[in-house]
Amino acid sequence: MSRRTLFVTTALPYANGPFHLGHIMEYIQADIWVRFQRMQGHAVHFVCADDTHGAAIMLRAEAEGVSPEQLIGSVSESHRRDYQRFHVSFDNWYTTHSTESVELSQGIYRSLKAAGLIYAKPIEQFFDPVKNMFLPDRYIKGECPKCGTQDQYGDVCENCGSTYAPTELKNPYSVLTGAKPELRRSEHIFFRLSDPKVVAFLREWTSVTPLQPEVKNKIAEWVGGNEAGGKLADWDISRDAPYFGIEIPDAPGKYFYVWLDAPIGYLASLKNYFDIGKARANGEARSFEEFIAPTSSVEQYHFIGKDIVYHHTLFWPAMLKSAQRKLPNNVYVHGFIAVSGEKMSKSRGTGISPQRYLDVGMNPEWLRYYIAAKLNDKVEDIDFNPDDF
Repeated sequence: MSRRTLFVTTALPYANGPFHLGHIMEYIQADIWVRFQRMQGHAVHFVCADDTHGAAIMLRAEAEGVSPEQLIGSVSESHRRDYQRFHVSFDNWYTTHSTESVELSQGIYRSLKAAGLIYAKPIEQFFDPVKNMFLPDRYIKGECPKCGTQDQYGDVCENCGSTYAPTELKNPYSVLTGAKPELRRSEHIFFRLSDPKVVAFLREWTSVTPLQPEVKNKIAEWVGGNEAGGKLADWDISRDAPYFGIEIPDAPGKYFYVWLDAPIGYLASLKNYFDIGKARANGEARSFEEFIAPTSSVEQYHFIGKDIVYHHTLFWPAMLKSAQRKLPNNVYVHGFIAVSGEKMSKSRGTGISPQRYLDVGMNPEWLRYYIAAKLNDKVEDIDFNPDDF
């Protein structure tokens, strides 16, 4: 068997609180796969990072009376401690609030602009008149415009999976104040996801990549058949100040939407891994740029949850291709984990605390084994049942 070199990531956890059981499930799944590949003699570089930008970080820090930097610093310490306590074998853990993230995000943006895939246009967006700020998608709730489910966020419906603009929500309200948001105009920057070249690439990439059948079927709903543009809409990649994030280099007062720089965090963590000498210590002689070059023999794999398939199988490969970067070989998707039938959610405060599990003296290997026994290669939800456990 020839020796392969693999670059593996898990989804970046948001740095506004400790891990929940869903994070640990994903890390255990990826870690078992990584350990298997290493046992086969392959070279694996397994990295992750904290997703540290966005209005949620800024607002959480404000509520706690600390700076965003202080908040993400303390959360990062807990994340590093907890993944090690569950025996997850990451080679590097980093942060998107870094010089590497700034350089890579702005560099990819410039490549996209040079390719003619960036443009600006005025849009109407919701503004909270009480908080005096434009509202991010996740701070607007209302009824899904497609299926009518109540209390859905302003970007994607958790019930039917539809994506939409916040302004399409029915009966919207601000999560911050409960106020009815006002529509105001602001100029935003867009990535031409609907460009015929981009759509043609996505159709080709998704057809040749061995994605799970459930994932391929979902992508087919978004990309469509041969009709120009399919169902893809251009992607709004900017946010207005006040915002905690990376500034867009040629747009004063504008910041990259967190979902642009978050997946670039995979590359930022990898670059840090190379820069501090860990990659060479693990036997990798190539430079970072050689390692991630489009022609590189390195295989790239991402482990994610089903709620972020859109971002990782459309936005992410489209950005990488358009910026002439290496493409993922596959994206492995898992379902949600519930506890006694109730969905796990950090924002809702539901489920079992991994920290509490360890603090009372429970063996991390018990949980690793239990989750491994429950998971499979399908995009299926699993249930943590205390009696079953």
